[in-house]
Amino acid sequence: MRKWNIDEVPQFWNVLKGEMSLVGPRPERPELIKDFKHNIPHYNARHNAKPGITGWAQIKGLRGDTDLTERIKCDLWYLENWNMLLDMQIMAMTFFKRQNAC
Repeated sequence: MRKWNIDEVPQFWNVLKGEMSLVGPRPERPELIKDFKHNIPHYNARHNAKPGITGWAQIKGLRGDTDLTERIKCDLWYLENWNMLLDMQIMAMTFFKRQNAC
């Protein structure tokens, strides 16, 4: 299920309810956020956008148990460089391509 991202399908309900976006920084578990916001510079900037089902960090291979600092860098890059074309590129790359660096 994880390999094909089938476990993400229920999150489409959250998109339809307006709680999530298709593309954006992936949400973190609430119990982890309190530590991250004090230990990782600019972490809170991620919360200026709706969380997404997929994002720049995910297509760069930074999902699951990966370097949180690198994921945050990718999320911040996405927020600083956002445009509709980038979102379409991320959605296409989510299905067709995986890369490993921001």
